[in-house]
Amino acid sequence: MALHPMAASLQSKDYRALMDVIDKLRSKGINRYVHLPQIVVCGDQSSGKSSVLQAISGMSFPAKDNICTRFATELILRYSGESAEERCNVSIIPGRDRLAEERARLEKFLHSSIPDHNDIGALIDEAKEVLGVGGSGGRTFCEDILRIELSGPTQPHLTIVDLPGLFRAGNKDQSSEDAKVVQSLVRSYMKNPRSVILAVVSAQSNFALQEVTQLAREIDRHGARTLGLITKPDTLDVGSNSERDYFNMAQNKDVEFRLGWHVVRNRDFKTRNATNQERDQMEAEFFDQGVWAGLPRSQKGSASLRTRLSEVLKDQILNQLPEVLDEIQNGLDDCSRSLEKLGAPRTALADQRRYLLTASRQFSTLVSEAIDGVYRDKFFGNARDEEGYHKRLRAVVQNTLTEFSHEMRIHGQARKIVETASSPGGGSREVTRAAYMKEVKSLMSRTRGCELPGTYNPLVIGELFREQCVPWKGLLNNFSGKVYKAVESTLNCMLAHVVDEDTKRKLWEELIGQALNQLQSQLKDKITELLRLHEDGHPITYNHYLTETVQEIRRKRMRDSIMSSLKKAGGVTATHILSNDPLVDQIVAEVGRDMEVQACSDAIDWMEAYYKVALKRVTDDFSTLGIEESLISHLPKLFTPEIVFDLGDEMVKGIAGESAESAEQRRLLTEKMEILTSGMAELRRLCKGHQRISEVDTPRSSPPFPASEEGIPSPASEEGIPPPPLKKWSPFLAFDEGIEISAGTTVDPWLDPGQPPSEFRQGPISKSRRHRP
Repeated sequence: MALHPMAASLQSKDYRALMDVIDKLRSKGINRYVHLPQIVVCGDQSSGKSSVLQAISGMSFPAKDNICTRFATELILRYSGESAEERCNVSIIPGRDRLAEERARLEKFLHSSIPDHNDIGALIDEAKEVLGVGGSGGRTFCEDILRIELSGPTQPHLTIVDLPGLFRAGNKDQSSEDAKVVQSLVRSYMKNPRSVILAVVSAQSNFALQEVTQLAREIDRHGARTLGLITKPDTLDVGSNSERDYFNMAQNKDVEFRLGWHVVRNRDFKTRNATNQERDQMEAEFFDQGVWAGLPRSQKGSASLRTRLSEVLKDQILNQLPEVLDEIQNGLDDCSRSLEKLGAPRTALADQRRYLLTASRQFSTLVSEAIDGVYRDKFFGNARDEEGYHKRLRAVVQNTLTEFSHEMRIHGQARKIVETASSPGGGSREVTRAAYMKEVKSLMSRTRGCELPGTYNPLVIGELFREQCVPWKGLLNNFSGKVYKAVESTLNCMLAHVVDEDTKRKLWEELIGQALNQLQSQLKDKITELLRLHEDGHPITYNHYLTETVQEIRRKRMRDSIMSSLKKAGGVTATHILSNDPLVDQIVAEVGRDMEVQACSDAIDWMEAYYKVALKRVTDDFSTLGIEESLISHLPKLFTPEIVFDLGDEMVKGIAGESAESAEQRRLLTEKMEILTSGMAELRRLCKGHQRISEVDTPRSSPPFPASEEGIPSPASEEGIPPPPLKKWSPFLAFDEGIEISAGTTVDPWLDPGQPPSEFRQGPISKSRRHRP
């Protein structure tokens, strides 16, 4: 099998280095934590996937694509030079669910020789036995990955992931439950946003009935990262409607994918033993005949498929590498934070107490900053996010108390006294002053003491006030609960930030939770005390605002009464009033009403004035004496180094002693940290020395993109414009200089002090302007 001429550009040193690094990352298991760009081969059973793999690699795969393949297979093809010998390395990458002993056993599965007759099927069968799948009593499916690496002078530089064939109905060899397992596996690979989906469709079956097409259109709705592959076109009747339909599909006219379609001819039963050269010759002869002769060579045949897949994978890697770098860095940051919370292994008592001392200092500092409104620590995050806002305790408390003050002004009164009803319904709280005066008059008659007629018992004011402030208790309890809930949530977040989950739970149960419950009880007692002054005691105040308010109320009411009398008398002047005794008598009669009515009115005025004074006082007392003094001010003292020093040895062991779960979590985090660090180092080595812009031809599968005046690719305004060579942005440019490359970040590609090409002198190129094939 000779290397296709079109593949020459894909065998450059830079391209091979790029592919090798991605494969190293994958072999080290980094794809357990970071999605890597890859091509995943998906298709229904008997769709011809195995024949496609055989045509691409030159190796014979098991022709029967059945449920016995219950694991993913990575096929790594590498060009090793014209004079190099062919090599085959087969290994197993254990899944995350494997125990340490199982991992060690699976990692010993290594083969490094070319199988007889290039038949890889025997090695796959052996791998099944080692993995314990397929046979009676074996696993239905395993997360392990079979890795097959083939290198030689005829291999393209390409990595693809082969997945088990999809099916629906079960039989004696495979059940309906197995079908769900396989579909779940295939879905997980297809959902990876960095995966290029190679959807294999057999021309033997109706396109609409093949499950892979349904999944591809469901997961990749716009076909942005799907390449369709039609197999077995020789089974179609020449000149039939089916042949025409599949030919239109191959031209991307029916089901449109951004990466387009490709067609290959599979071995059939009669030619199953044909050599690779014979297979390629028969395929070429078939595509030179009939309707398929009208299809461009770049879209048909196994040789061009190898090149096309390499192009697609290369472009996917270059486009996704900034996000991969960003995701690796985020993973490293997460590991660092988690390992910092776990701390060093804690077997000795001194280590355990030291761990708690460090945690208590961090906790107290965070609490102090939160209640002082100093949000400098990274713990507080972004204030624009809900999570970041709720960590800013002072902001939450201030806003909650502001809301409390508003609610007290609007809904603190049991009865809202108005001159006239606002509407027929009026609301249950609203009462007219005339109706309320009748109630007060009845109350005054029932509480008569030794006062003279026309006067009233001053205790009536206190009784009216106590009725009016009944809603206070509910409002104070409601908002104290909101503040306490905010405090509890913030402290939980802070504790989770400084210690591991197991220690957090123990600290909360043994120390912080109990102390916080005491503060809550103390706050409730303070609220009860504040309310008792108003609910049980006499109205007492020395605030001049009380008398000023009463005077203002009376002046307003007298003015309104006089104006009402003048309106009844018609338009009059001051001279008319002075010379008209009946009019003066009418005004005096209007102002000087019945003494009992006047007493009721006075009592209501004093009650309303005192209510305003008491409302301001209880609002401030609740905020300062209740929330601040009884709760907030004590929070930094909940978990301090002094408290840790006073803890007994047994208490320290019980809280900070490391559990088996914590030890296992540290092991997993350390393993993840090592893998990600190694992956980052590999990318650094790759990027070093590659600070340049690579000129590449537009992939044939890409839509036309004419260059703009700036030399930056832009969508074509008209179809049919041939694409010129594009200046391709390379992620190697900025990484080696330590410039952050992440999604949405604008990066200056010209780090080299030398003069760049003129078309790139306009400034930085953002990710949104980079060419996406």
